Amino acid sequence: MLYNSYLFFLSSYRLTNCADRALLICVPLKNLIIMRTSVLYTVVTVSAITLFAIACNNSSKETAAETPKADSASLVKRGEYLVAVSGCDDCHSPKAMGPNGPELVQELRLSGYPSTRPIQEVDKENLKKGWALFGPDLTNAVGPWGMSFAANITSDATGIGNWTEEQFFTALRKGKYKGQETGRPLLPPMPWANYKNMSDEDVRAIFYYLKTIKPVENIVPAPKAPTEL
Repeated sequence: MLYNSYLFFLSSYRLTNCADRALLICVPLKNLIIMRTSVLYTVVTVSAITLFAIACNNSSKETAAETPKADSASLVKRGEYLVAVSGCDDCHSPKAMGPNGPELVQELRLSGYPSTRPIQEVDKENLKKGWALFGPDLTNAVGPWGMSFAANITSDATGIGNWTEEQFFTALRKGKYKGQETGRPLLPPMPWANYKNMSDEDVRAIFYYLKTIKPVENIVPAPKAPTEL
């Protein structure tokens, strides 16, 4: 209990029947009041203070955890820009002829050579003369290496949906198929030798962005060797 005076607290502890009891001495300006309280009160009070401190600490951590989300959004935006200016759509997006020439088929964007499309016959005579040729929408190409098909780089499992960031770096830095160290080399016209000079931040931004785009299920055909043309 409190009176119209300032209180000063002095606590002393003793052990009774293996349980701590506290003797709380309250010294008012005029009266001396001795009151006994169980250690339970102390425990509850300390626990409340501790929980409050933890809650504040967790709140601080949650605020800090939200920061990467903002950073990720910024990274995705950067990736969207880089994909647009780096010519990814030129080869990886199917196209249809429109009034102004080839136009992206938006629902198939960045899904690579359509698996449902018949593979065109190759003019071997021109190949013998050293020509390298593109298919009508640039999603496949043929040359001394044989015939290659633009990969599906959407977020679908048939694209890069299951890729790790490390795989993406390996693909662009080392030109390895599916980002596997033991994979075959990426074939022309994939300009990975240029992309390998991108900063880590830019490569990561592209990866983050591609992970957010619409998944398109499309299993791209395997490349053909020159002898299979």
